Amino acid sequence: MIQPKRPKTTPNAHRAARHSLPAFEPPSLAYLQAVVAPFKLWFDPRAYGLENIRPERPCLLVGNHTLYGALDFPLILEAIYRERGVLVRSLADRFHFAAPIWRQWISQFGIVEGSRHNCTALMEAGEHVLVYPGGAREVCKRRGEQYALTWKQRTGFAYMAIQHGYDIVPFASVGADNAYSIVVDADDIHRSPIGWALKQLGLEEAYLRKGDLIPPIGRGIGLTAIARPERFYFSFGKPIKTGRMQGKEHDIDVLWGLRNRVEKAITRQIQELLLVREQDTDQGWIRRTLRRL
Repeated sequence: MIQPKRPKTTPNAHRAARHSLPAFEPPSLAYLQAVVAPFKLWFDPRAYGLENIRPERPCLLVGNHTLYGALDFPLILEAIYRERGVLVRSLADRFHFAAPIWRQWISQFGIVEGSRHNCTALMEAGEHVLVYPGGAREVCKRRGEQYALTWKQRTGFAYMAIQHGYDIVPFASVGADNAYSIVVDADDIHRSPIGWALKQLGLEEAYLRKGDLIPPIGRGIGLTAIARPERFYFSFGKPIKTGRMQGKEHDIDVLWGLRNRVEKAITRQIQELLLVREQDTDQGWIRRTLRRL
């Protein structure tokens, strides 16, 4: 295990002054491990390719967001911190920061609102950064969207990586999308009287982004909301270097070329992890039984 490192705060004083964030003191590894202990016991995760995250070379981690978004992320954060000594700073959708208590809770782990200003500040400070291009839409999955990437027309992560010469480490997460079965999704709600009312009141676009923020209703074990104890699998791929692309962040073809390359890498890793999951017979009879309920 590599000893955790402290974030670099001002590698370039004049740039940091233009793009700054509040001072951040990372929690101890022991504290983070205590927080994720129940998740770790329940989901018994496996991680591959962590050596592709180099503590001395900051990178942008780009991956697939899973159903509800909160089951696997703490375990990803802990695995990187424990094995590579890096507390990755994550960019999150702005709706996370609308609730004061929740905002304070996630901020203690270095999570900031996703914006180009904040991403620039983190990269100027030499931080490792994590982003989910699919955002809320990928969290609020519909039926049949297990492990699907829903990135729309987003190329912002590619722009930031190229502008700052950051390597992109594509990563994949498998397991969380199987922890729940979707009973009611956003499409069902759109077709319901509730959906009709939202449209009539003009609230759908203003508050729910045409369904992007409507979480599905799922069931876990039996008819309960308890997640099935699916084993989680994480894969961190080889870095995709952007150094030779610097200065071309406004070139649409370059942006989409990089985005497509990252998207293909993540898709390939997801398929590889699904195969690992299928062939994993060492899960114990209790886990296998509860997974079938």
